[in-house]
Amino acid sequence: MTTTLSPELIEERLNKHFKEDILSYEMLYDMITITVNKDKIVEILQYLFDDEQLQFRFLTTLCGMHFPMAEENKTYSVVYHLHSLVSNTRIRIKIFFSDKKPEVQSITGIFAAANWLERETYDFYGVIFKGHPDLRRILNQDEMVDFPMRKEFPLEDQTREDKDDTMFGR
Repeated sequence: MTTTLSPELIEERLNKHFKEDILSYEMLYDMITITVNKDKIVEILQYLFDDEQLQFRFLTTLCGMHFPMAEENKTYSVVYHLHSLVSNTRIRIKIFFSDKKPEVQSITGIFAAANWLERETYDFYGVIFKGHPDLRRILNQDEMVDFPMRKEFPLEDQTREDKDDTMFGR
């Protein structure tokens, strides 16, 4: 019989090796969410994969986010959802970085599934995954120069007075 890993155990194991690189722990919607230093994302995910007690060996999601109104070093984020099939535990790992240099290390060496997920994040948000084996557009046209999920363009015609962009998170 497997038992779910407690948030306290996960926090304890990570703090033991990466205390200075863990920026926050919080429980969001019954899933522990850990914000980490983007420069250590590969080492932290490798540790979560290799640790015999944690065994987070299934990458369920990798996605980008854009927060144009956030403080300078938090305009972009990449979010990783990991699942430990042994303990049936899920966690969310988040990193933030500046729009001046939207780059992060690729994790394709740890999770093969990250290949397409990183390409999709690049395609829609323009995040560069350094070390990715084939970083190119996956869903949009190769000739496209913009990244459609960035919140850089108004959603509606700006001359309209009957629409309020605040309803769309802007």
